[in-house]
Amino acid sequence: MKPFLSLRLPLLLYHLLSFLALGNACPKDCFCPMEDSVFCTTRRDTNMPSDMDPTIRNLYLFKNGIKTVSQEDLDGLRNLEMLDLSQNKLTELPDRVFEPLSTLHNLDLSGNQIVHISQDSFAGLYLLERLYLGNNLIESIHSAAFDGLEQLLELKLQGNKLTMIPALKMPHLLLLDLRFNSIPSPGPNDIQAPKLESLKLGGLELSSLNEELLGNFRNLHELDISNNHLTIFPRILREATGLVTLSLAGNPMGPLNWDDFEKLVELQDLDISNLSLQGLPENLMHLFPHLRKLTVAENPFNCLCNLAWFPNWVRNKQIQLGRTEETRCHFPLLNAGKVLERLGHKEFGCPVTTIPTKRIVKTTAAPPRLITNLPSTTRAVLLAKPSDNSSSKTENDPPPPPTPSTSIDPDLKLTFCPSNICLNGGTCWLDHQGQVKCICPSWTSGMYCQEEEEEEEKEETPFEDFPPVINTLSPEIVATMVTTSTILLDIHQYIEMRPHIRGVRLTYRNLSGPDKRPKSLNVPPSYPEYTLRGLQPNSTYFVCASPLDEPENKDSVCTEAKTVSQQSTQREAQVLDDSKLTTMLIPAVAILLLLGLVAIAVGVACYMHKKKSKNHLDLECHPSQLELEGMDNGALPQKQDIISCPSIMQNGGLDYEVPLMQDHCTSNNNTNNLKLSYFG
Repeated sequence: MKPFLSLRLPLLLYHLLSFLALGNACPKDCFCPMEDSVFCTTRRDTNMPSDMDPTIRNLYLFKNGIKTVSQEDLDGLRNLEMLDLSQNKLTELPDRVFEPLSTLHNLDLSGNQIVHISQDSFAGLYLLERLYLGNNLIESIHSAAFDGLEQLLELKLQGNKLTMIPALKMPHLLLLDLRFNSIPSPGPNDIQAPKLESLKLGGLELSSLNEELLGNFRNLHELDISNNHLTIFPRILREATGLVTLSLAGNPMGPLNWDDFEKLVELQDLDISNLSLQGLPENLMHLFPHLRKLTVAENPFNCLCNLAWFPNWVRNKQIQLGRTEETRCHFPLLNAGKVLERLGHKEFGCPVTTIPTKRIVKTTAAPPRLITNLPSTTRAVLLAKPSDNSSSKTENDPPPPPTPSTSIDPDLKLTFCPSNICLNGGTCWLDHQGQVKCICPSWTSGMYCQEEEEEEEKEETPFEDFPPVINTLSPEIVATMVTTSTILLDIHQYIEMRPHIRGVRLTYRNLSGPDKRPKSLNVPPSYPEYTLRGLQPNSTYFVCASPLDEPENKDSVCTEAKTVSQQSTQREAQVLDDSKLTTMLIPAVAILLLLGLVAIAVGVACYMHKKKSKNHLDLECHPSQLELEGMDNGALPQKQDIISCPSIMQNGGLDYEVPLMQDHCTSNNNTNNLKLSYFG
């Protein structure tokens, strides 16, 4: 025991002395729960704290009432990486005030009263990655104020009094927030950030968008152009296929043309609030197959039968409806003021039966084909076409649901999802081809989610139609949205369960790459959501949240999320192109075959006619002169009758020179089959 004590006592003495030294170095009215962090959140002093430990890395001074900061206040803090001076009373930033902080990565000056940014306000901050200047009184920024900040990833200037911005040449910038200023529409020379992922231009009173500017951002995932004066949907956005988040709220666009959204199939978060919309098209559920959050507040909805699908869709697909209490009916009078999501089907005034039973199902006894691609939390199945071979069905197979077949009436294929087809809480889903699938909870499996998971998981195959699957290990921190390079984290529940938390430390590491070293970010409790940016595509990330004022491994919760592969979007686009090409080729081939058969028939008839008319072998044979067996020649239409009406076969069936229907012609089109389409 004596040798053991002789080894332990010096170690205990060392820790005790370290603790006492740290306690003595902690400034007055501050607390230092960790060796590298100082929290001064309760002091009321107009000056910066003094006598700080030079080894600290994180310094939090928000809501202190600080009016001035000088270079002497920061001198000696050579290891500082995070400085939070938000919500104080700073009115100016002296030149080179932050120059001693050569290792600083994050600087938060939001919520102060700063009026001007000079050329040397941020001199020396060569490693700065995040600069937050929002909600100040900034009227002007020197044209060279941001020179040297080449490592900047995020720049926030929202809520100021800016009328112009300096030219931003930032090769690594991922997020730029300019909302609620008086800046005119920026051009391509104003923002030179080729890697930009998030651009926020809301509340700038813009009447148009510079298409050349937006065209330069090849990696743009998030765009906010809300609360402007845009009267039409920006044409450039029709080709913005990579957008995941889009806000159009508060623009005088009038009724939306949903054809403009046809290529925005990757959208997961859409805000179309306050656009004077009276209804929503039912094909919205197919237009945005990956949608997870939808905000349609402050619209005068006319809650009649054509909108009855909406509440059920929101619930079944677990769509997060933003600002639910502000999403209400205006018409008819019976529903005025009611929350749209809470209306029952009968309250929309729909008829008792709207779909004849005989048009719904063509049943089959064959078991569907199982296709899966999802990790442990989710299962998906694809219901295959009917098979003629039903002998493989065994007694242990589950009984077929009422409508398991995909042989659905074409009129209903895009809108009909059979009820109760997915068991045990599974969710029915229709893909772009109208095929039915079941998304199963993590504890179920099988074609219709009918079995509980009790055995080893089956081998899974890729299935590209589904959005990226997120494996949530804790409900307190949830990855709600992912792209090729970003993960949006919802941490509001984690914060709510800790009412006295002073901040959240987010630690993440790439489990798929060679470098698995963790990276850390500090998030204030006022941020219920935070987006991790600059991630690698097709990689699994392990993200943990822990309180700032406690050790990292204490009270920590974690989750996993996988970023999207860059090739998946290209493959989907190729599949769509192939589908369109097939759709065009099949009618063309059919027309050519039909013309060939007609030509053969005419040739045979002409030959027979010549054979019968031996004395007139030199006459040319024309279809209008043919006789048919058992028919009078007068019963045939004359040549001038045939050519007087335009044929649908002219120019390969694409004759646009003359109308296809005339008063004296019989139409070749079946008008009963013409249906209105939101895609034109």
